[in-house]
Formats: sequence, C-alpha cells, structure tokens
Amino acid sequence: MLAKTKLNKLNFMENESLYIVFEGVVGTGKSTQSKQLLTYLQQKFPNRQIIWTREPGGSEIAEAIRKVVQGTPFNEQMDPVCEAYLYAAARAQSLRTVVAPVLASGGIVIADRSFLTSVAWQGFGRELGFDAIWKINEAAVGEFLPNLVFCLDLDPTEALRRTSDAAGDKFESLPPAFFARCRDGYNFLANHPKFSNLWQTIDAAGTKEEVFQRILERLQSAKTSGVSLSSTEE
Repeated sequence: MLAKTKLNKLNFMENESLYIVFEGVVGTGKSTQSKQLLTYLQQKFPNRQIIWTREPGGSEIAEAIRKVVQGTPFNEQMDPVCEAYLYAAARAQSLRTVVAPVLASGGIVIADRSFLTSVAWQGFGRELGFDAIWKINEAAVGEFLPNLVFCLDLDPTEALRRTSDAAGDKFESLPPAFFARCRDGYNFLANHPKFSNLWQTIDAAGTKEEVFQRILERLQSAKTSGVSLSSTEE
C-alpha cells in the first residue's frame, strides 16, 4: 500500500533536503521551466547543492533504458506492461544513484518527471490503472517521494503543436486522445488524498516568462504548507 505522503517542513537555512518534480504532457514546457528554476535557485542559494535530473535518465544505466523504451524503433510493438517495468527499472537506478546522494547531503533535486508520469501515461494513457502502476513502481520508488510537484497544464492539442522530438520520443507522435487521458491522470493525482497536499497545477499557456512567474508565485505560496524559501544567503 502506498504510504501517505506529507510535505515536510523545509527551510533552506537549516539545509534540509528538497525534491521538486515537474510533470505535464509533452509540449507544456516542463523541461524549460525546470531548468529555469534550477538557475534561479542556484543564484538565490549559491551555497546549496542543487541539481537537475530527468526521468527516465540521469544516470548511465537509466539513460540507456530511456533510449530503449522511447527512442529505439522495434519491429514489434512494446507491450504497455513491459513499458511500465522498463520505466520503473530506470527509476530505481536514478533515484538511488542520482537523487539519493543529494538529498542525503541536504541538497535540492529538481526532476523533469517522476513515477507520477507513469501513473498518468501508463496508468491512464495506456489504461493500465493506478493500482497496477503503483505495484510495479513501489519497490523502485521506495522512500523517494517528492516534496513538491509542479504540473504544467495545457490543452493536449495545443501542447502537441509545441513538440519538436517526434523522431526521438515515440510519445510525441501519439494522438491528442492519448494525452487527454494522461491529463485525466494528472487531474486524478491532483485530487488524490495522498498527493493533493504537494500538488501545484500551473497554467502553461502564455510566454515562458509568464509561466515561470506563476511557478515562483506557487513556490512562495508553498510556505503556507510548511515550505520556507526565506534565506539570508548572499
């Protein structure tokens, strides 16, 4: 059973770890926004260890799995269950080799995707269901649950107009109906009692600067949930 997740009381002044995840369908700008947040926090807190990573990927083995699962053409079609297990395998590796050391040292991890993507994409997009995806991912995720999730939300048809890697990512060639189901999955997670307290849905429409400003506003408002972003670092 999935353990209940709470936002821990976090304060940069006390060097507590923070695991921030960006989610959303393709074309919402989550990679751009997550990297911009990395730059922003590195400038604001120069004495903190702050890294950016991605799922699947982030480590040598996880990146190799990424290439197999979404960047390699096969004559046969990959079964959705096989796909879900491959993502979980990459996740198990990267969480322990990339994320865990930073969190253990009190650092900040900004991740482009997490197991929540598998819930939305394989659970809802591929229609395997939440329970099936969590059972596949339970051991892979272990104790590494995010403290804060920014889910960039945009109509799938509009989001697909922004994509640029259809040849290197098989998902970017899928129809809007698939991403509409993924979006339903994110809405399910946003309202799920185990995730609603850490979830921030961000309107991804508008310029990059407008979207980032919305993220910063939500980051600051997270203080009300016990997250402190105040600092006297120079």
